[in-house]
Amino acid sequence: MKSTSLAVVLLLARAMIVAGHEVPLSMWTLIAYVWEDAAVVLAFAALEFWLSRHPRLVWAAYAVVVAYVAINIPVARVLATPLTWSMWRAAGGALSDSIRLYLTWPYLSLAISLLVVALVAPRLFRRALPRPLLAALAVSTALGPMAVARVDTRGLERNAWIAIIGTSIPRLHAASAPTGVWHASGFDRTRSEDLARVAGTAVGRNIVLVSLESTAARYLGMYGAAPDPMPNLSALARTSVVFENAYAAYPESIKGLFSILCSTYPASDSDAAIYARVPCRSMAAVLSESGYRTALFHSGRFMYLGMEAIVRRRGYDLLLDAGDIGGRRNSSFGVDEPSTVSRILEWIDSIPRGQRFFVTYLPIAGHHPYDAPGSGPFPDADEFGRYRNALHYGDASLGALARALSERGLDRNTVWIVFGDHGEAFGQHDGNYGHTFFLYDENVHVPFIIAAPGLFAGQTRIRRVVSLVDTAPTVLDLFGIRPPDAYQGHSMLSAEPRMAFFFADYSLGLLGLRDGSLKFIYERDARRSKLYDVDKDPRETVDLSNQQPAQTEWYIQNLRNWSAAQTRLIERDR
Repeated sequence: MKSTSLAVVLLLARAMIVAGHEVPLSMWTLIAYVWEDAAVVLAFAALEFWLSRHPRLVWAAYAVVVAYVAINIPVARVLATPLTWSMWRAAGGALSDSIRLYLTWPYLSLAISLLVVALVAPRLFRRALPRPLLAALAVSTALGPMAVARVDTRGLERNAWIAIIGTSIPRLHAASAPTGVWHASGFDRTRSEDLARVAGTAVGRNIVLVSLESTAARYLGMYGAAPDPMPNLSALARTSVVFENAYAAYPESIKGLFSILCSTYPASDSDAAIYARVPCRSMAAVLSESGYRTALFHSGRFMYLGMEAIVRRRGYDLLLDAGDIGGRRNSSFGVDEPSTVSRILEWIDSIPRGQRFFVTYLPIAGHHPYDAPGSGPFPDADEFGRYRNALHYGDASLGALARALSERGLDRNTVWIVFGDHGEAFGQHDGNYGHTFFLYDENVHVPFIIAAPGLFAGQTRIRRVVSLVDTAPTVLDLFGIRPPDAYQGHSMLSAEPRMAFFFADYSLGLLGLRDGSLKFIYERDARRSKLYDVDKDPRETVDLSNQQPAQTEWYIQNLRNWSAAQTRLIERDR
């Protein structure tokens, strides 16, 4: 009888999760959305039969299964995914502020309602699974994978238990991965703007590298947004090279930082801790060997999601995070940006006059829950308004740092490298909020500028596709330093067209690339492809994959081979 009750409970939970989302209608829709719940009910029925002589154990199992499903209803309502293994690892510490934001009565009432139904159902359904229901569950389970391949559920069909178990296992085995030159475009033969003339022209200058937290290109004035939440960045960009199509390798800060410092793509389904053992001559190490003083300042905490593994022993003379900086304002994420800027300037002032320096600044302004002191210029009634106010707050500290360097007479002898570590989504696509779960442009398309007052007379805009994995070789190329052969990125100063790769593994297993005007996303589990012409369709609404089958298949094979090879590389280096 508890299996019958569980079937009712899981169907109700699925209805609560799917309600309000876009549901494609076809003959496969119902099976696509319920097949994982059906599989869990069948597994529980087998357990109930096996433990038929131990009713207390069956009741305990029923309670655990239902409780975990209930916990996941608010999560799936907000993020279109139940908790995955990666999400559990990230659920504590700095994310506590974000989690508390959603502990509201409307969300909690759904979970409580489900628990009430779970208590009442066994009193209403006192018989074992009826044979018609058993047959329907078996058919749904058998046809489920086929149905999901035909219905774009965006992961909303996933049962909480299957999600946590499935994402704890690597989704792509790399034992027989081929080798190849993955970045070379298979279709874009257009040689674009050539910046070779800039190579080596920054020799002798200082370097300030700023990785803006959760900053998508589409929200900034220099990419067409109005009003502009970051006017100081726009002012800095007036004498700069602006890359219009820069992409993060991974829509999350920690492993994304590894791709930036080490010019090496991270691997899918890998824990950040393993990167401490991955060999890497980071750009900080190369610059240190070339005579630069190096330091990294982070307004957050290195312990967050394993950042220590990324930054320790990477060539920095000094590493300071929120715990070292202190500050006038603290949150679970870190300290206020002005305090971090003050420590950066103290370090610069301590360096002997004429000594070249490389400083990396990692702010936290812009991260959910978009908390900023005081009031900003944007209405704060919704998350997007608070987000833009947070960007504006961070931009004020960026401006303060630029003015301080100017007051010290360092502005004409400094190169700025400023980019977004990843984007941020606000429901532009159904269920897409935050940054880690999808690969749409709001998640991975980021600003990237190289600013150098006195070196660039004005602003040059480059439409060529580039990746944040290209950051280190670009910086070294600017300063006339040969990058290590192990780097996977290439200098952005080259005119050769290349593809940018990216992936997401917090929820669905997604692989993606940008190739000229085309953007391709592949869902590994469902084997579903989406192809967009983002020049004509910047909001990524028209899927062209069925119109370009040969090109789609080429992209699939290239992405799968690249991902497998990258996993093999990281596992080998472990």
